[in-house]
Amino acid sequence: MALALPDILRHLPQTFPRRPALPHPICPGKWQHSLRLCSRSEANDLALRLARQYTGHWDVVVLDHAYHGHLSSLIDISPYKFRDLDGQKEWVHVAPLPDTYRGPYREDHPNPAVAYASEVKRVVSSAQEKGRKIAAFFAESLPSVGGQIIPPAGYFPEVAGHIRRAGGVFVADEIQVGFGRVGKHFWAFQLQGEDFVPDIVTMGKSIGNGHPVACVATTHAVARAFEATGVEYFNTFGGSPVSCAVGLAVLDVLEKEQLQAHAASVGSLLMELLGQQKAKHPILGDIRGVGLFIGVDLIKDEATRMPATEEADYVVSRLKENYILLSTDGPGRNVLKFKPPMCFSLDNARHVVAKLDAILTDMEEKVRSCETLRLQP
Repeated sequence: MALALPDILRHLPQTFPRRPALPHPICPGKWQHSLRLCSRSEANDLALRLARQYTGHWDVVVLDHAYHGHLSSLIDISPYKFRDLDGQKEWVHVAPLPDTYRGPYREDHPNPAVAYASEVKRVVSSAQEKGRKIAAFFAESLPSVGGQIIPPAGYFPEVAGHIRRAGGVFVADEIQVGFGRVGKHFWAFQLQGEDFVPDIVTMGKSIGNGHPVACVATTHAVARAFEATGVEYFNTFGGSPVSCAVGLAVLDVLEKEQLQAHAASVGSLLMELLGQQKAKHPILGDIRGVGLFIGVDLIKDEATRMPATEEADYVVSRLKENYILLSTDGPGRNVLKFKPPMCFSLDNARHVVAKLDAILTDMEEKVRSCETLRLQP
């Protein structure tokens, strides 16, 4: 898909009262307004304000183990954080992570998308029975901290239906996975179906390639409801000429170097190579991902899928000794997360997997700390 310079940065105003942006190839026509900010946390905090003003409701539904930023408002909607701090607020409602490897509805379920979406409906109904009103459903398009999760196709449209019928809006957090990282699409939420478009989308990280710039895109209706407060939104640095120039330069490179197609090609090889290692090393319980967003789930036991937390930490340390930086995520801190720079090459992929193979082979010979590290017959 050819990318032109989008209105999302060149023309969109910082404040809503001015004209909306024109539709753009990488921006679904439903998104008619955008605001520029400095960080993911600012973007998600603003999305929360937009949702509450538009709906007139207060409560939020989030996925278990989610993380949406470090501001107090976002810690409150991030189970990954609030469970170790002040706990869950009464206006926050947590739905199961749509994890088809470890969750209640797994790869053998006939329709995990509908099953997990029904859990969201149950959570919403439970909140409504208590007199609560739902303003928004927040989700990373591909949950990262939750363990590099790939929600089953069709899950988001089903969830959006339940949330909108409850008077809320759907907020997609594309901070880590937007801008072509998934290869097949420019936005990760598009993996859920070509016709699915969130009501609000937040962007950051990739949009500035290290420079502090972020963005919130939304519909005309949501924008006008926010404007009606009479309290304009502005951001001193988010819409500066420097930040806009950086964002435009990033989009130029994405287009000229065809990094979306590159992510698809390299990611496909990386998945293939990791799949070969899974057949060789039983500790690799699941390989999941799309484009350059991949998770490798390490397990102690194939039957129970017990997280191999200590072993994952050991692998990360050994990789670091080989000048390869990875980290772990997931509730069990046992999922190796692959989210390399978009310039990550085919040779880089081969190199990383070769080092991983050598480390796992050595662990099977010397460490043998769990059943899946026993030497195979």
